[in-house]
Amino acid sequence: MILKSKICGVSDTKTLSYIINHNNPPQFIGFIVNYPKSKRYVDIKKLKDLMKIEKKSSLYVAVLVNPEKDILKEIKNLPFDYYQLYDCSVDKIRSIKNTYNKKIITALTIENSQDVKNYQLYKDVSDIYLFDSKGYEKSMSFNHNLIKNVQSNKELMLAGNIQINDDLEKYKKIADIIDISGGLETSGLKDINKIETFLNKLNNFNNEA
Repeated sequence: MILKSKICGVSDTKTLSYIINHNNPPQFIGFIVNYPKSKRYVDIKKLKDLMKIEKKSSLYVAVLVNPEKDILKEIKNLPFDYYQLYDCSVDKIRSIKNTYNKKIITALTIENSQDVKNYQLYKDVSDIYLFDSKGYEKSMSFNHNLIKNVQSNKELMLAGNIQINDDLEKYKKIADIIDISGGLETSGLKDINKIETFLNKLNNFNNEA
Protein backbone atom coordinates (compact mmCIF):
# COMPACT_ATOMS: atom_id res chain seq x y z
CA MET A 1 0.00 0.00 0.00
CA ILE A 2 1.24 3.48 -0.83
CA LEU A 3 1.49 6.29 1.70
CA LYS A 4 -1.16 8.82 0.64
CA SER A 5 -1.07 12.54 1.27
CA LYS A 6 -3.27 15.55 1.88
CA ILE A 7 -2.09 19.09 1.29
CA CYS A 8 -4.15 21.32 3.54
CA GLY A 9 -4.77 25.02 3.81
CA VAL A 10 -4.71 25.84 0.09
CA SER A 11 -6.04 29.35 -0.36
CA ASP A 12 -5.11 30.65 -3.82
CA THR A 13 -5.81 29.55 -7.39
CA LYS A 14 -2.17 29.52 -8.50
CA THR A 15 -1.16 27.03 -5.81
CA LEU A 16 -4.26 24.92 -6.32
CA SER A 17 -3.73 24.71 -10.07
CA TYR A 18 -0.11 23.73 -9.57
CA ILE A 19 -1.01 20.93 -7.15
CA ILE A 20 -3.83 19.54 -9.25
CA ASN A 21 -1.75 19.50 -12.44
CA HIS A 22 1.35 17.99 -10.82
CA ASN A 23 2.55 14.64 -12.16
CA ASN A 24 2.20 13.22 -8.63
CA PRO A 25 -0.74 15.07 -7.09
CA PRO A 26 -1.88 14.41 -3.52
CA GLN A 27 -4.93 12.24 -2.98
CA PHE A 28 -6.59 14.99 -0.90
CA ILE A 29 -6.58 18.80 -0.92
CA GLY A 30 -7.99 20.67 2.07
CA PHE A 31 -9.55 24.13 2.40
CA ILE A 32 -10.16 25.98 5.68
CA VAL A 33 -13.83 26.89 5.35
CA ASN A 34 -15.09 28.36 8.63
CA TYR A 35 -12.15 29.08 10.90
CA PRO A 36 -11.06 32.73 10.47
CA LYS A 37 -8.37 32.38 13.17
CA SER A 38 -6.31 30.46 10.62
CA LYS A 39 -4.14 32.42 8.20
CA ARG A 40 -5.17 29.77 5.65
CA TYR A 41 -8.89 30.55 5.97
CA VAL A 42 -10.77 31.31 2.76
CA ASP A 43 -14.02 33.26 2.79
CA ILE A 44 -17.02 31.93 0.91
CA LYS A 45 -16.56 34.09 -2.19
CA LYS A 46 -12.94 33.03 -2.61
CA LEU A 47 -13.84 29.44 -1.82
CA LYS A 48 -16.40 29.36 -4.62
CA ASP A 49 -13.76 30.65 -7.03
CA LEU A 50 -11.32 27.95 -5.93
CA MET A 51 -13.99 25.27 -6.34
CA LYS A 52 -14.36 26.18 -10.02
CA ILE A 53 -10.95 24.63 -10.65
CA GLU A 54 -11.37 21.04 -11.78
CA LYS A 55 -9.94 18.73 -9.15
CA LYS A 56 -8.95 15.97 -11.57
CA SER A 57 -7.59 13.01 -9.59
CA SER A 58 -7.48 14.67 -6.17
CA LEU A 59 -10.35 14.84 -3.67
CA TYR A 60 -11.52 18.12 -2.15
CA VAL A 61 -11.89 18.36 1.63
CA ALA A 62 -13.80 21.07 3.50
CA VAL A 63 -12.14 21.63 6.88
CA LEU A 64 -14.84 22.66 9.35
CA VAL A 65 -14.67 23.46 13.07
CA ASN A 66 -18.05 22.74 14.71
CA PRO A 67 -19.89 24.26 11.71
CA GLU A 68 -23.22 26.06 11.98
CA LYS A 69 -26.08 25.31 9.60
CA ASP A 70 -25.61 28.52 7.62
CA ILE A 71 -22.10 27.64 6.39
CA LEU A 72 -23.14 24.05 5.69
CA LYS A 73 -26.01 25.30 3.52
CA GLU A 74 -23.67 27.77 1.82
CA ILE A 75 -21.23 25.07 0.72
CA LYS A 76 -23.63 22.17 0.14
CA ASN A 77 -23.46 22.41 -3.66
CA LEU A 78 -19.69 22.87 -3.87
CA PRO A 79 -17.74 19.84 -5.13
CA PHE A 80 -16.38 18.64 -1.80
CA ASP A 81 -15.80 14.91 -1.43
CA TYR A 82 -15.16 14.98 2.32
CA TYR A 83 -16.02 17.13 5.29
CA GLN A 84 -13.22 17.16 7.88
CA LEU A 85 -14.91 17.90 11.19
CA TYR A 86 -13.36 19.21 14.42
CA ASP A 87 -15.11 19.61 17.77
CA CYS A 88 -18.34 17.88 16.79
CA SER A 89 -20.38 15.37 18.75
CA VAL A 90 -21.17 11.99 17.25
CA ASP A 91 -24.79 13.03 16.79
CA LYS A 92 -23.84 16.23 14.99
CA ILE A 93 -21.49 14.37 12.66
CA ARG A 94 -24.18 11.82 11.91
CA SER A 95 -26.66 14.59 11.11
CA ILE A 96 -24.19 16.37 8.80
CA LYS A 97 -23.25 13.12 7.08
CA ASN A 98 -26.87 12.18 6.44
CA THR A 99 -28.08 15.66 5.49
CA TYR A 100 -25.32 16.51 3.03
CA ASN A 101 -24.33 13.02 1.89
CA LYS A 102 -20.59 13.58 2.35
CA LYS A 103 -17.83 11.28 3.50
CA ILE A 104 -16.46 12.26 6.90
CA ILE A 105 -12.93 12.74 8.19
CA THR A 106 -13.31 12.90 11.96
CA ALA A 107 -10.51 15.04 13.39
CA LEU A 108 -9.31 14.11 16.86
CA THR A 109 -6.91 16.46 18.63
CA ILE A 110 -4.31 14.55 20.60
CA GLU A 111 -2.26 15.30 23.69
CA ASN A 112 -2.17 11.93 25.42
CA SER A 113 -3.13 8.29 25.00
CA GLN A 114 -6.62 8.85 26.40
CA ASP A 115 -7.33 11.35 23.60
CA VAL A 116 -6.39 8.68 21.06
CA LYS A 117 -8.90 6.19 22.48
CA ASN A 118 -11.74 8.58 21.65
CA TYR A 119 -11.60 7.50 18.00
CA GLN A 120 -13.71 4.48 18.93
CA LEU A 121 -16.64 6.77 19.75
CA TYR A 122 -16.85 7.83 16.10
CA LYS A 123 -16.58 4.48 14.34
CA ASP A 124 -20.15 4.57 13.02
CA VAL A 125 -19.93 8.05 11.49
CA SER A 126 -16.33 8.26 10.22
CA ASP A 127 -14.82 7.25 6.90
CA ILE A 128 -11.32 8.36 7.91
CA TYR A 129 -9.84 9.19 11.31
CA LEU A 130 -7.50 12.19 11.48
CA PHE A 131 -5.16 12.43 14.46
CA ASP A 132 -3.97 16.02 14.84
CA SER A 133 -2.36 18.18 17.51
CA LYS A 134 -4.34 20.53 19.73
CA GLY A 135 -2.71 23.49 18.02
CA TYR A 136 -5.30 23.87 15.23
CA GLU A 137 -3.90 26.72 13.08
CA LYS A 138 -0.53 26.74 14.90
CA SER A 139 1.05 23.62 13.29
CA MET A 140 1.95 22.13 16.66
CA SER A 141 3.34 18.64 17.17
CA PHE A 142 2.21 15.72 19.26
CA ASN A 143 3.80 12.34 19.88
CA HIS A 144 2.82 10.50 16.70
CA ASN A 145 3.72 7.17 18.26
CA LEU A 146 0.62 7.48 20.43
CA ILE A 147 -1.46 6.22 17.50
CA LYS A 148 0.70 3.23 16.57
CA ASN A 149 -1.61 0.78 18.34
CA VAL A 150 -4.86 2.05 16.84
CA GLN A 151 -6.76 -0.90 15.38
CA SER A 152 -9.31 0.03 12.74
CA ASN A 153 -10.54 -1.00 9.31
CA LYS A 154 -10.76 2.68 8.40
CA GLU A 155 -7.88 4.73 7.01
CA LEU A 156 -5.82 6.71 9.50
CA MET A 157 -4.65 10.21 8.63
CA LEU A 158 -1.86 11.90 10.57
CA ALA A 159 -1.25 15.65 10.98
CA GLY A 160 0.64 17.84 13.43
CA ASN A 161 3.69 19.76 12.22
CA ILE A 162 4.72 17.32 9.49
CA GLN A 163 7.76 18.59 7.57
CA ILE A 164 9.15 17.77 4.13
CA ASN A 165 12.39 16.39 5.58
CA ASP A 166 10.65 13.94 7.91
CA ASP A 167 11.19 10.19 7.67
CA LEU A 168 8.30 8.88 5.55
CA GLU A 169 8.97 5.29 6.57
CA LYS A 170 8.19 6.27 10.16
CA TYR A 171 4.83 7.66 9.09
CA LYS A 172 3.93 4.70 6.91
CA LYS A 173 4.27 2.39 9.90
CA ILE A 174 1.48 4.18 11.76
CA ALA A 175 -0.75 5.90 9.19
CA ASP A 176 -2.26 5.57 5.72
CA ILE A 177 -2.30 9.28 4.91
CA ILE A 178 -0.11 12.20 6.00
CA ASP A 179 -1.64 15.66 6.19
CA ILE A 180 0.83 18.49 5.61
CA SER A 181 0.23 22.23 5.66
CA GLY A 182 2.70 24.51 7.45
CA GLY A 183 5.58 22.31 6.31
CA LEU A 184 4.92 23.48 2.76
CA GLU A 185 4.98 27.17 3.59
CA THR A 186 7.52 29.98 3.66
CA SER A 187 6.63 33.09 5.66
CA GLY A 188 3.09 31.81 6.07
CA LEU A 189 2.38 31.20 2.38
CA LYS A 190 2.36 27.99 0.39
CA ASP A 191 5.74 27.59 -1.35
CA ILE A 192 5.66 25.94 -4.79
CA ASN A 193 9.24 24.72 -4.40
CA LYS A 194 8.45 22.97 -1.13
CA ILE A 195 5.31 21.44 -2.64
CA GLU A 196 7.37 20.16 -5.58
CA THR A 197 9.98 18.67 -3.24
CA PHE A 198 7.36 17.00 -1.06
CA LEU A 199 5.28 15.46 -3.86
CA ASN A 200 8.33 14.11 -5.66
CA LYS A 201 9.83 12.76 -2.44
CA LEU A 202 6.60 10.97 -1.60
CA ASN A 203 6.31 9.54 -5.10
CA ASN A 204 9.89 8.25 -5.00
CA PHE A 205 9.27 6.73 -1.57
CA ASN A 206 6.16 4.91 -2.77
CA ASN A 207 7.92 3.65 -5.90
CA GLU A 208 10.73 2.20 -3.79
CA ALA A 209 8.41 0.58 -1.26
